[in-house]
Amino acid sequence: MRNSDFIADDLAHIWHPCTQMKDFEFLPLTPIAKGEGVYLEDFEGHRFIDAISSWWVNIVGHSNPYVNAKIKAQLDTLEHVILAGFTHEPIVTLTKRLVALTPAPLQKAFFADNGSSAVEVALKMSYHYFKNRGQERSLFLSLTNSYHGETLGALSVGDVSLYKSTYAPLLIANIQTPVPRDATLDSAIEAAKALESILQARGSEIAALILEPLVQGAGSMHMYHPHYLVEARRLTQAYGVHLIADEIMTGFGRTGTMFACEQADISPDFMCLSKGLTGGYLPLSVVMTTDEVYSAFYCDYHEQKAFLHSHSYTGNPLACAAANATLEFLENEAILFKNREKIAYMAQKLAKFSQLAHVGNIRQTGMIAAFDIEGFAPQERIGLKVFTYALAQGVLLRPLGNVVYMMPPYVITTEQIDTMMDVAYEAVARLVP
Repeated sequence: MRNSDFIADDLAHIWHPCTQMKDFEFLPLTPIAKGEGVYLEDFEGHRFIDAISSWWVNIVGHSNPYVNAKIKAQLDTLEHVILAGFTHEPIVTLTKRLVALTPAPLQKAFFADNGSSAVEVALKMSYHYFKNRGQERSLFLSLTNSYHGETLGALSVGDVSLYKSTYAPLLIANIQTPVPRDATLDSAIEAAKALESILQARGSEIAALILEPLVQGAGSMHMYHPHYLVEARRLTQAYGVHLIADEIMTGFGRTGTMFACEQADISPDFMCLSKGLTGGYLPLSVVMTTDEVYSAFYCDYHEQKAFLHSHSYTGNPLACAAANATLEFLENEAILFKNREKIAYMAQKLAKFSQLAHVGNIRQTGMIAAFDIEGFAPQERIGLKVFTYALAQGVLLRPLGNVVYMMPPYVITTEQIDTMMDVAYEAVARLVP
């Protein structure tokens, strides 16, 4: 079977996400037949290192034998059941595991089925909490350059105009506070002062501050100092505002610790988790919150106080089995400990990019490495050229505009890191004069 057997049928009917479909008049569409470890393979036997973990989700690699076996076993037992009024073993096991992993006092879990939905849950829950307490707080606060998803609530608290500007008339009320301009302590202190000024002026109107801790993913992999998280937690508590940590991308070891919030030793009021939670196998998300938040909804029957939010596939047993298996694999294989050597090795390889003209802002947090290709206008689409070149060399990179980043599965070897980084280097060296 050949790739071409699928391409025509795909392009006749499938509208791909985050894609200008007209690009496929010249852009190669790559049908994938199977995956194993860090590799994806097409129908003609060409293999590609998945250097972006397929949109940051496949943290334990493709077709991981341990996760495969656990999902297969669950399939023979229970594939799905309504979660309203019912429960099952995989979700109870997973929730207990998440309560143990996340920082205290996060004791309650509300499940959904993707990252944007988790953000919607946290926003609604925060607003509804204050309403149940007799306060009207319909304003949210987020960081400049942030991204939290593409449903309307999640778009509202984002600040990447590429996704947001078209839908501006439909969005809920939100204001921004400056993200630290870089990863220095000074910039974190400066941004915290700006945050305090906003909270002083409008704190009584604001339900929650939502942020991506340490790394703004779709916001060009912008990275900042953990001290800002310390100050954000201190200030939100001082002004009675919730803190929502969007750990959808950063959670489960991506920044070098299980959760990015650990690097600031803080606990938010809400923690949104998805992506790596199931190892990339099945859609699942969860919002971890506190008993204090939960108590605002706990009462005798009153339909306006209940949190009436649901998804048909909430807490799906297969997805929960995948999540349990993923977390077991991380623990059993001491993956986060082993990643320390890989993080250091990636840093060593990344340093070489400083030799290239037009490369700047070289940065890394844990298993995320990134750099900017400078001096090119957006319409030149230098990132697309890097993608096309790298794919031809057997590496899947998907730059964010002029930002090239690498976020591989944790099972990558040093030899595969060599290939990934060397191809990225060659792409820039060949394509940028």
